[in-house]
Amino acid sequence: MPTTGRGLPSLRRAVAALAVRRRPSAIPPVRRAGAAVSVIALAALSLAACTGAPDTGSATGAAGKIALLLPDAKTARYETFDRPLFEAKVAELGEYDVLYSNADQDAAKQQQQAESALAAGTGVLVLDPVDANAAVSIVASANAKGVPVISYDRLVAGGDLAYYISFDNQKVGQLQAAAFVDGVLEDGGASSDGILMVNGSPTDSNAALFKRGAHDIIDESGLRVLAEYDTPGWSPEKAQEWVAGQIAQHGDAIVGVYAANDATAGGAIAALRVANIDPLPIVTGQDAELSAIQRIITGDQYMTVYKAIKPQAELAAQVAVALLNGEEVTAPMEIDGTPTTLLDPVAVRIDDIMDTVVADGFWSVEDICTPVYADACEAAGIG
Repeated sequence: MPTTGRGLPSLRRAVAALAVRRRPSAIPPVRRAGAAVSVIALAALSLAACTGAPDTGSATGAAGKIALLLPDAKTARYETFDRPLFEAKVAELGEYDVLYSNADQDAAKQQQQAESALAAGTGVLVLDPVDANAAVSIVASANAKGVPVISYDRLVAGGDLAYYISFDNQKVGQLQAAAFVDGVLEDGGASSDGILMVNGSPTDSNAALFKRGAHDIIDESGLRVLAEYDTPGWSPEKAQEWVAGQIAQHGDAIVGVYAANDATAGGAIAALRVANIDPLPIVTGQDAELSAIQRIITGDQYMTVYKAIKPQAELAAQVAVALLNGEEVTAPMEIDGTPTTLLDPVAVRIDDIMDTVVADGFWSVEDICTPVYADACEAAGIG
């Protein structure tokens, strides 16, 4: 595959072409998690038709190594879901070694981990970059050795990529903001009331798309953005610190906090609690972390966004094995010439929990409704 100089601005244009800009009232009913499964099924069928069954007999020594490089441990999904699901699917496909590394939100550390994996003879890199721009050098090193790179969840800002799999990230921001605006207005707020925006990490290519999608809706809502913050490393502690400062400055003028993921939502809610804000304003999130689902049940958090990580991780494993065996892969779409699969995110409020994260087996009722949350679960009809 030739190098095409593919980068984040091109991704933004491509995804923007897919996203439909609507006012909150025009957002269509949310498709359930099954929509994501149908997209992944299409991609899997395309992959199977193109590659056939993996040749497990050739997976010995260096030729059987796949490196999985994830960006951080603060975002609960990576260690709880992405890694074990990816490793389980690879094991199902044959006798391959997964060389796993977590960069702990350190781009230099991820560079070292990639170099170690390449030196160990890995045949494919599955890379979720800490820093989309810094990771270009990782792709260049892999390209120089003829090792294909799958850009996983976040798009690397350049280099010759063999595959890209993620979610429609601008739509994530739109879903968050549509629910957020509706929640603020339903909660008695006026369209001219003030809100805070706690965005994602400035080094995360997806965070820019979440932010853009959120502004698509919020900018047309009439709500006043009192201040917004790009949270370094998606740090809950930094989000809490910043929101605490904004509470000191704006106080009761804050009727809602748009938080780009559940970790930053947790930080924002902690700051609101410390400041004795009661009732809590509307707070959004993303990733359907267990703690976030429990906060939604108790009313501390208004919504989250569920992304079906299982089909994402499993398709990445299938593509990695196919590439390891020198097979061609295809996908439902392309971005800058890279075969690409973008899955559908799903907005989750309290009434959606049973039909989404529980129905998919992402979390069980037992996971959610521990003794501390038993009464809230019963009141919410979770069970």
